[in-house]
Amino acid sequence: MAGFLRKLLPKRFRKDGITIPVVRLQGAIISGGGQFRPTLNLANVSPVLEKAFAMKDAPAIAISINSPGGSPVQSRLIFTRIRELAREKQKKVLVFVEDVAASGGYMIALAGDEIIADATSIVGSIGVVSGGFGFPELLKKIGVERRVYTAGENKVILDPFQPEKEKDIEYLKSLQLEIHQVFISMVRERRAGKLTDDATVFSGLFWSGTRGLELGLIDGHGDMRQERKR
Repeated sequence: MAGFLRKLLPKRFRKDGITIPVVRLQGAIISGGGQFRPTLNLANVSPVLEKAFAMKDAPAIAISINSPGGSPVQSRLIFTRIRELAREKQKKVLVFVEDVAASGGYMIALAGDEIIADATSIVGSIGVVSGGFGFPELLKKIGVERRVYTAGENKVILDPFQPEKEKDIEYLKSLQLEIHQVFISMVRERRAGKLTDDATVFSGLFWSGTRGLELGLIDGHGDMRQERKR
């Protein structure tokens, strides 16, 4: 996930003798490990971040992100750890978006002092989603009786084997709104003075890097081999 590469960054960081650590964050953001494909969480990201920030002579840390999102908790923990290390080691953080930095992936990208993406990258998706399936009719059809015993009237809230209840849905939406507000606050703080007042920014939509630049979600187009272009 991390490589210490030279001459892959904008010219202002290409002085002789300077090595810029590059940390690659790729995959869905999930608590725990993935057996068949890479996943991101604080536990597996922290060691490579700490190793990169420990390079005393590096003026900046480059982070390459390619993630469609996932756990808001792990996304925020990774974001927080990057900012903690940046303050502690007094280094700039340059984020480069590859194919996608959406939802939790974009939350992590907010840790960058600059966010650079390709014009065709996908960025944004500032929202919260949860989903599942319901099987109450299936149980009836196959002749299975559901038996659940609880202490606490809400312990089986949103049980997929029971019909949905309006109050359960309202409660879930209230949780989503709280988490969404945290995400919005992070974007407003980290992108202060750069965001447009377009009402769709926080709607959950996602955009190309071209539109993302217009909305103020990123700072420019390019990659680690190019100067940033507005």
